[in-house]
Order: sequence, then structure tokens, then C-alpha cells
Amino acid sequence: MRCMNDKKDKEKDKEQDKENKEQEYLENWKRERASFLNYKKQEAERVSELMKFANQGLILDILDILDNIYIAEKKLPKDLEKNEWVKGILNIKNQILEFLKNQRVEQIDCLKKDFDPNFHESVEMAESDSKSGTIIKEFKKGYILNSKVIRPARVKIAK
Repeated sequence: MRCMNDKKDKEKDKEQDKENKEQEYLENWKRERASFLNYKKQEAERVSELMKFANQGLILDILDILDNIYIAEKKLPKDLEKNEWVKGILNIKNQILEFLKNQRVEQIDCLKKDFDPNFHESVEMAESDSKSGTIIKEFKKGYILNSKVIRPARVKIAK
């Protein structure tokens, strides 16, 4: 009889071990699954972040072209303002501005604002009636892409 009880106990122990192993495997699988899902989420966020700034180089090149259009526009003689060719160039400028807006590029507003090294690069300081540290001239426009400064505004500030 004792032998039968030992056999039953061994079988119960084997069955319990088997259930314990199954439970352990299931718990390990759940942990690995959660870990994998976290990895997928982190990877998707990383790719999303990369995509936000993937076109930054192209945008910076376009900004250089836009700067040249602004320079040409400032030096435009009065007698050419009504010229159709000039109007066409200015329409191209507007198309570039619309493209940049669609790409979430924002211009940094800086004239008559306090100098902020996070958004501005001081190129020159000069005496002025404005309070010290105020931006009195903008040499080159600054831009923000998706809340990140991609090019600081180059400015002159009051002493």
C-alpha cells in the first residue's frame, strides 16, 4: 500500500512540477511579449522622431535660396516692381513660404525682442535708443522645424 501511495505522490509531484513549469513558461512568455511590445513602441517613436527631421538638410538648402530671394527683393529697383517677371519670382517666393509652412517650418520673430541665445546668434552689438539686449536688426532670418531651432536668427543687438 505504501508503494502505491509513493507512486501516487510521485505522480502528483510530477504533475505539479509540470504545472509549475507550464506556469513558469507562460510567465516568461508574457514578460518577453511585453518586452517586445515595448521595443516596438520605442522603435516606432524613434522612427517617428527621425522622420520629423529627415528633410532638415533639404529645408536648410531651400532656406538659403529663400534668403537670396529676400536680398534680391530688397534691392529691387522701383521701376521693376510692376514687371511680370519680377511678380513671377515673388510668386515663387510665396510658394516656397507655403511649402515651408506645410513642412512645419516657422520663422523666428526677433525684431525688438530680447536677445535669446536659444533662438538668436549675435553678430554685432551697437549703441541704440533701445534697451540693452534688444534686437535692433536682423541680418538673416532664423527658423524652427517641429519645435527645434534648425537655424538661429543672426542679429544685431543694442548695447
